[in-house]
Amino acid sequence: MVLPEYASSTEVAVERWRNGGVSSSRDTVAEEVPVALEYNGISHAVMMASPTDLEDFALGFSLTEGILQDRSELFDCEIVSAADGIQVQMQIATERFVMLKEKRRNLTGRTGCGLCGAETLQQAVCKPAPVASHARFSAAAIYAAMAEMQKRQHLQQVTGATHAAAWLQGDGKIALVREDVGRHNALDKLIGGLMQLEAKQDFASGAVLITSRASYEMVQKAASMGCGFIVAVSAPTALAIRLAEQAGVTLLGFVREPGHVVYAHPQRLAPA
Repeated sequence: MVLPEYASSTEVAVERWRNGGVSSSRDTVAEEVPVALEYNGISHAVMMASPTDLEDFALGFSLTEGILQDRSELFDCEIVSAADGIQVQMQIATERFVMLKEKRRNLTGRTGCGLCGAETLQQAVCKPAPVASHARFSAAAIYAAMAEMQKRQHLQQVTGATHAAAWLQGDGKIALVREDVGRHNALDKLIGGLMQLEAKQDFASGAVLITSRASYEMVQKAASMGCGFIVAVSAPTALAIRLAEQAGVTLLGFVREPGHVVYAHPQRLAPA
C-alpha cells in the first residue's frame, strides 16, 4: 500500500555535468519517510523507510524482532498519514504486548544500524536457534535467481537508490521481491510479505537473496525465520559469518556470475 501523498519516488530538477558540459534535466529519486510502528496505541520504533508495502514491513519487523511469534498474533494493521510521516497502527495479542512493554527499547532511526537502542551486550547480539534447513541450490540456479531479482527491482531501476530482498523457492523460482531504501527494511518487508501469501512458504527449503552486504542483522533476521541459505551481492561481516556458522546457515557473498564466495556451510551447494 502506498498512501496518495507518499509516492515511492519523485522527480527533481538537476544539473548534469558530463564531458565538460552542463545541462538542465530531471531526475527520479526515491522517497524516504519516517514510519512510526505502533503497538496497541504505543509508539515503539520510528524507521526511515520507503513508503511501500508497509503492512508487510510491519509484520516482518514484528516477527524478526520477536515482538510477535506468529502471524495470528497481529489482529489489525492500519496505515495512517500523519503530519510528519506515516503511522502504522497495529493491534496485537495482549500477551505479546505485555511482553513488549517489559523489554521495550528505544529503536529510533535504525536504517543504518541494526543495533541502535540496545541497552546491553546481550540485547545487541541475539543468537537464533540453529536452523534445520534442507535447502539445496546449484550455482547456476543462484545466478539465474539473482538476475531475475534484478529485473524485478522496479524502484531501483528508476532511482538507483534502493535495496532489494527476494525469496528463492526450493523449485528455483522467485516467489517475491521487496524493495526499500534500507536493507533491513527490505528484508523485513520480504518476510512479512511471504507470511501473508496465500500459499504458505517453507522457510527451510528456500533462500534469501539480498542486494546488500550480509551484516549480522541480515543473518539474524533470516535465521530467526528458519531460513538456512543467504545469498548476498556484497561482502559479509565477520560477526555475520560467525553467526551463520553457529546457526547452521549457508552464507554466500560477492555473488556475481560467474563467481561467488562461500563463507559458511557449503554443503547446501549442489553440483551444477
